[in-house]
Amino acid sequence: MPNFRQVIAFHRLKTRKQMACSKGLNQRLKEDRISQLPESLICQILSHLPSKETVKTSVLSTRWRSLWLCVPSFDLACWQLPKINDFKSFGDKFFDSNRVSCIHEVKLFIGDTGLRKGVDDVPSYLMPWFDAAINRKIQHLDAWFPPCSFKMPLRLYTCETLVSLKLFHVTLDGVEFVSLPCLKTLHLKYMWYRKEANFERLVTCCPVLEELKISGCVNDNAKVFRVLSRSLKKLRIKTDKNDQGFGSGFVIDAPRLCFLRINDKLSESFIITDVDPNAKVDISLSFGLSVIDEASVLSRRSTIRSFLHGISKVRDMTLCRDTFKFICQYSKIELLPQFGYISSLRVTFRVSDVKWLPTFLGRFSNLKSLILVWNTNSKKMYSKELHQFIYSAVQECLLSSLEFVDIKTGISGHAAELQLVMFLLMNSTILKKLTVRLNYYCTDEKHIIKTLLELPRRSTKCKVVIY
Repeated sequence: MPNFRQVIAFHRLKTRKQMACSKGLNQRLKEDRISQLPESLICQILSHLPSKETVKTSVLSTRWRSLWLCVPSFDLACWQLPKINDFKSFGDKFFDSNRVSCIHEVKLFIGDTGLRKGVDDVPSYLMPWFDAAINRKIQHLDAWFPPCSFKMPLRLYTCETLVSLKLFHVTLDGVEFVSLPCLKTLHLKYMWYRKEANFERLVTCCPVLEELKISGCVNDNAKVFRVLSRSLKKLRIKTDKNDQGFGSGFVIDAPRLCFLRINDKLSESFIITDVDPNAKVDISLSFGLSVIDEASVLSRRSTIRSFLHGISKVRDMTLCRDTFKFICQYSKIELLPQFGYISSLRVTFRVSDVKWLPTFLGRFSNLKSLILVWNTNSKKMYSKELHQFIYSAVQECLLSSLEFVDIKTGISGHAAELQLVMFLLMNSTILKKLTVRLNYYCTDEKHIIKTLLELPRRSTKCKVVIY
């Protein structure tokens, strides 16, 4: 018969086992709390994973087996499933026409496996996918194709729920009717435009479009691309020398446009008729000129004049070195327009063009912030050209408005660099802050810092900050 101590020990052991079982159950419940969530919330969580990872959750339990098919987002790339049959099968399951759950976002990266060269329409197996996506109220579509100039299903261009559309290697030929009432973002990369009207129609028939990005162009007959939009706020245009049959330029009429970035080496004309007066522009443009000199600029005289007047009333401007150079060459032919509304300016230039800076700044009567960037070999900042700069007439912006100067290029202590800094300090009457960076390879850092801090300043409130 067990004694008292044995009974106590038995009860303690039983209690420990019960506590251990309870702890293990609680731990398992904690670990699987996600399964206790509503199905809609689980699908929303899974939508943040790549589709290939989402499918793996189907092995967790019977409940999870088909959950991935209800996730509102889907992405599929040819390199994930290189075999065309596997690729088709995976997509067919998700885009099953019998399903009614909404699709929020689709990203498709289609390879050239199994495609015939010269085919115009998208592969037949993709048609049911696009139909299903449109029927299930797709909002965001990102479709990348190999360079075969595919035609998208015409239904896509009348989809009432699309908010964002990004297309790569697609032709707009045959798109006669467009109605995208909810589209706010449109990215077009290496598109094929056979008619100017196709591009214009696509943009103008998006009544709430806010962001347009054009990267690369391939054309047959399109010459001028017209961006006409009452709602557009952001526009990015990029072309390169490999673009085939590129037209002669762009026309931009977008009164609400507040951000414009142009990186275009091919367009021979660029007309801006209307933008928001508070717009920010970032311009890398050479009007198709391979050589930027007075003679070549003269051949684009009227085009450049129109462009400069079009951007003269914005508030924030960034110019690349080629753009600054052709503006300087143009100033030898005609007087530059007044840029009296611009308060912030960033200029990148070659050191050999520093002599033009005073003439250029003379057209900015209300400039408050100036950022300067030049190529790093300051030894080539020729003394003759710098002499012209130092002893040129002091510009109005230095006397009345300039408050901040930031020299982004690291200086090494060359005489030309120090003279440039001194010119800005001695002639800016209300300057509050001048920022200078030292070159990484600077050998006499302490001496340069001492010299910079001892330079005379016309503004008693000016601080010199050195990094």
